[in-house]
Amino acid sequence: MNFPSKKTVIIIAGPTAVGKTSAAIALAKHFHTKIISADSRQCFKELNIGVARPSEEILKEVKHYFIASHSVKDEMTAADFEKFALQTVSELFITKDVVIMVGGTGLYIKAFCEGLDEIPEVNSELRIMINAQFKAKGMEWLQNEIKQKDPEFYKSGEIQNPRRMMRALEVVESTGKSILSFRKGKKAEKDFNIIKIGLQLQKEELYKHINVRVDKMIESGLFNEVKALIPFRKLNALQTVGYSEIYNYLDGNISFEQAVEEIKKNTRQYAKRQMTWFRKDKEIKWFAPEQIKEIIEYTDMQ
Repeated sequence: MNFPSKKTVIIIAGPTAVGKTSAAIALAKHFHTKIISADSRQCFKELNIGVARPSEEILKEVKHYFIASHSVKDEMTAADFEKFALQTVSELFITKDVVIMVGGTGLYIKAFCEGLDEIPEVNSELRIMINAQFKAKGMEWLQNEIKQKDPEFYKSGEIQNPRRMMRALEVVESTGKSILSFRKGKKAEKDFNIIKIGLQLQKEELYKHINVRVDKMIESGLFNEVKALIPFRKLNALQTVGYSEIYNYLDGNISFEQAVEEIKKNTRQYAKRQMTWFRKDKEIKWFAPEQIKEIIEYTDMQ
């Protein structure tokens, strides 16, 4: 078995339901190593079915970090993930030459690879005003504001998170620039190698995977999981696909069937935004999910 000549993090990225977990497990077994999740929702221990957290059997096969490691009451940011992941990588490199990172949260992966620049402070009155408007007009208003004023952030895949969207809106209103423009400074130097692998499927095949996954979530008890989390429904962690739609059903606004269809539709839209984000990263080498042999051969050559 060949190992990269330098300590290396292999990142497996791509849209939801593309098959990232299976690929990461295969690579981790090949390199006899462990996995760091780069998923902004699977880190919450209260969220399981709705975020497609890997099963207990899978988690026993290979040790995962940043899975069910925090509470929905914790505020997690890209900066928090960067700190957590860098510390974990540093510890794993004591005994491992290769570490696998897997996930679909592009901003977390970007933070880990490049670091985050300082973002200017904004006027507190502007923050209060945006908060008040969000409370009065809701998520749809906030998403539309972001779409119009910071289309770059709108494509980031983070438009189910009101706290991040409000922060992005504050920055663009205050500076006239996208919040992402402040993350394009000099990349932080790393003393290890990073290899980026992207997984992709034809759109029709990916959408079929998504629809099947949502049906399995419903069969596995997603509605009961969401109901049990009603006390936390206003927290940022619960403002996400698979949860928001069911709360809309529980509030009597849509039917059960409509809620399921909304989850499928919103998941497909999320996957599309993820691909838009990852496609911009020219360092990513793309493969089909089943091309494990080819992925390993590619990493050996880097």
